[in-house]
Amino acid sequence: MTSSPDLPETMRQIRFAGAGGPDVLTLETVPLPQPGPGQVLIEVVAAGVNRPDIQQREGKYPPPKGATEIPGLEVAGRIAALGEGAEGFAIGDEVCALTISGGYAEFAVAETGQCLPRPAPLSLIEAAGLPETYFTVYSNVIERGRLKPGESFLVHGGSSGIGSTAIQMAKLHGARVFATAGSTEKCTFCKELGADEAINYRETDFAEEIKRLTEGKGVDVILDMVGAPYLARNLASLAIEGRLVQIAFMQGYKVESFSMTPIMMKRLTFTGATLRARPKAEKAAIAEGLRRDIWPLLADGRMKPIIHATFPLEKASEAHALMESSAHLGKIMLTTGR
Repeated sequence: MTSSPDLPETMRQIRFAGAGGPDVLTLETVPLPQPGPGQVLIEVVAAGVNRPDIQQREGKYPPPKGATEIPGLEVAGRIAALGEGAEGFAIGDEVCALTISGGYAEFAVAETGQCLPRPAPLSLIEAAGLPETYFTVYSNVIERGRLKPGESFLVHGGSSGIGSTAIQMAKLHGARVFATAGSTEKCTFCKELGADEAINYRETDFAEEIKRLTEGKGVDVILDMVGAPYLARNLASLAIEGRLVQIAFMQGYKVESFSMTPIMMKRLTFTGATLRARPKAEKAAIAEGLRRDIWPLLADGRMKPIIHATFPLEKASEAHALMESSAHLGKIMLTTGR
């Protein structure tokens, strides 16, 4: 291992004392983790807070076998050590990285294939808001959903971290963009990011509104995180040859009954994916796609992560409480002070 000469022996990190609410987040001091072959150790400046962290805290989304139980799926900071065979980066390089877990800490381990350079216009705090949402949106909307320029796209939860990323990415990809959100303020936020239309789902049936806005045609791609309650209306909102991409089930995954007829009659594709458990090679391929297609848009300022709030690491419980309130517009970040 090659490392910075001034590495400390210990670090602070957040651990869950057990399954439960935000109060189970505890701060502890532990020895630094060590990067393995093909890995780097990152001195973390900031880490993103994401919905899967909430699910893990509740005991519903454990990390893959062999991974640390420390939460945190994305970080940004400086390379502090290189594991055996780690290539493409040097000590001191400023990067953001997708982590399988362990991001809520002053130092975190990441695979080199899941690290990307900090885009020049962005601070490290902003860059820490990129990996989880950008890997997710790019792989599911552009790759799996096969969104093409000139097509139409609907994202639910447009004011979230995923939603705010999806709106920008789809719009810059040349799509007509629709979003749903739960208030007038959030709908305005979605339109400011580039959505052509934003639908307040608390006031309007989104399926009926999509039908009206598209003159009965429907949209080509839908990115959904809500789950079971939206399935029938999502299928109804798709155009011929449309694609529904499911990436979460925030309101349930069991559907009592629904008609399969739209799938057959409109030749629909219903697909989905998770990111955390995908093989390292697949995540590295997504990173290369991002570097090629999306990083230039970040470098010239056409895209950027939307940061709603930052909290010091020791106040991670407050960050979780904010995320659960759904009052945020964009990303919630933790900072280490490093």
